[in-house]
Formats: sequence, C-alpha cells, structure tokens
Amino acid sequence: MNPVALVTGASRGIGRGIALELAKLGWDLVINYAGNKAAAHQTETDAVAAAKAAGRNIRAEICQADVSVGADRQKLIDFTRETFWRLDLLVNNAGVAPAVRADILDADEESFDRLIEINAKGPFFLTQLAARWMIELLNAERTTSNAQPSKPKIVTISSVSAYTASVNRGDYCVSKAALSMITPLFAARLAEHGINVYEIRPGIIATDMTSPVKEKYDKLIDQGLTPIQRWGTPEDLGRAVAAIAQDLLPFSTGEVINVDGGFHLRIL
Repeated sequence: MNPVALVTGASRGIGRGIALELAKLGWDLVINYAGNKAAAHQTETDAVAAAKAAGRNIRAEICQADVSVGADRQKLIDFTRETFWRLDLLVNNAGVAPAVRADILDADEESFDRLIEINAKGPFFLTQLAARWMIELLNAERTTSNAQPSKPKIVTISSVSAYTASVNRGDYCVSKAALSMITPLFAARLAEHGINVYEIRPGIIATDMTSPVKEKYDKLIDQGLTPIQRWGTPEDLGRAVAAIAQDLLPFSTGEVINVDGGFHLRIL
C-alpha cells in the first residue's frame, strides 16, 4: 500500500513541483485545486507518468476546494478518507498574492482579510482537521499488533516574506508571518503522537505568481541578492518535501528549512 499525501494548491507552481517529486517516490496523491481544473488534471496525468518513469505505480486524484472555506476544508479531508482511507502527509501549499501591490499607507482591509483567510486561517484549520485524523489513525494502528507503524507528517510552505518587510505588500507579509507560526504550534502539540511538523521557506521561485516581477528579481539576483545566483524552481521545493516524506529528518520537528538560495544569510 502506497503512502498518501494531500497537497493543497497542487495544480500549478510549487504545489505541482511537490506532487511530481512525491509521485517519483511512489506516493498516492490528492491534488487539490481552487479553480483551474484543467491544470489539476494535467498535474494528475504528469504525476502518474513521473511515477511510472521511476518504476512506481501510484494513484492520483484531484479535489476542488478553497482552503479559506470551512466546508471545503472538511471536503478535502472527507475526500481523502473516502478515496484512500489514510493520510501520511499534509502539505499546506495553497496561497495567494495580493491582487494589487499597495503601499501600506494605502492598503485596504478587503485585500488584508482575503490573504489572512487563504494564507493563514485556511492552513491552520486544515492542519487541525488533518492532525485529528492522523491521531485517530495512529491510535487504530496501536490496537493492531501486526500493523507497521506509520509516521505521519505535516509540511507548510511559507515564504521569506514571513520576516522580510515589503512595504508595497504588507498584507502578504503579515499573512506569511502568521502562517509561519503554525509549524511551532503544531510541532509542540503533536510530538507526543509521533507526528513531525516542518516549515519549508521558499525564496524567489519561478512560478506564475512571480512572473510579473521577473525583470526586477533578475536584476536583484544578478546584483547578489542571493549567494546562489539563480531563481529557485518548484522542483527545488519538491525535493525538500521529498526528503521529509522519506523520513530523512526523524529527530527534527518544528524545523524551518530554507530553500532560498541563501537569501536568509547575513553577510558582511
């Protein structure tokens, strides 16, 4: 039986990159999307193909849900339960940028509320639902003597914006700072159950979200913004999640893994 991962926002960008890397390892997948069903189907097809190329057979299914909506979060968990009957890895990846970049002196509440609901509130309460189910599954395993113990995990994809001030998108920074607190909170709460929790903190990653500012960041990278002078890719994030999925960090929880080309370094 393959392990099962639920990846939110997996139709494109970083989420798609994570899904493909997990597929190569032989993970069954729930590919969540908010609105682009065609892109989700493409990720589903490509994940199955990537698994076969790696000598694996997997099952991938798509599920539409908006993580900011409580009923949709429950729908995701119910879909995963009814389809695969287990959950070994939750990847909180779904997130949005502000529709308009506005100076914090001009920013409006509508944009702020939208980003908080999708980027922070949604992952918090989806993690709560997933954690409850993971504990239920672990308790059921303990009553079956011949069951192989599972090691469920939770990963949240955050951003360097959790600690980097961008005054023309303060709402985004605040939402990512709030998102970053999810990992230490749930890591502390879930350790007793054997559930490890991690944050992966991307830097400048080439996705649809960053394409409008490509020229700006091309220049900054050339000027030394990051010690590793290139854009990050969704595959870079996928490989970090793959390391966690393979239980290569068994004595770590609440850990922040920077996948940012060294952006977080302070260099004199």
